[in-house]
Amino acid sequence: MIAFEELYNSYWEKIYRLCLGYSHDQDQAKDLTQETFIAAWKNLDKFRNESQIGTWLYRIASNTCLRQIEEDKRMPLEELPLQLEQQESKSLDLEINLLYKFIGELPEVDRIIISLELEGIKQAEIADIVGLSAANIRTKIHRIKEKLTEKFRKNGK
Repeated sequence: MIAFEELYNSYWEKIYRLCLGYSHDQDQAKDLTQETFIAAWKNLDKFRNESQIGTWLYRIASNTCLRQIEEDKRMPLEELPLQLEQQESKSLDLEINLLYKFIGELPEVDRIIISLELEGIKQAEIADIVGLSAANIRTKIHRIKEKLTEKFRKNGK
């Protein structure tokens, strides 16, 4: 059984970036990341080693983010601008901010897929996380990259 602290230290940044890809708000992404790890901690004894622990954790994070999106749709909030806190965004350049903005404009499942791809997760593992075939994931990733490339072209990048 993996120690929770080791799990947290190994995956916090990756889960945070995944959540940030959904929310575009650092505070909300931190909250979603925290909710993910709380759920993982509560259910760690139920992890059956049928998949990698990272796959299991990404699935929890994805479900947490999707639930938040559904909740946000029920309680409409005013459009949140893509603003990262000054201290944390100094090292991020305009292209990364733009990429997150464009990812945020994608449908929910596409957001999960491309966020996991950007984290370097194997496509077979992404397929397990989102419940699609590996062939379907390859096709979706290709189409998502085409969409993002087109958005960059339209913005002169």
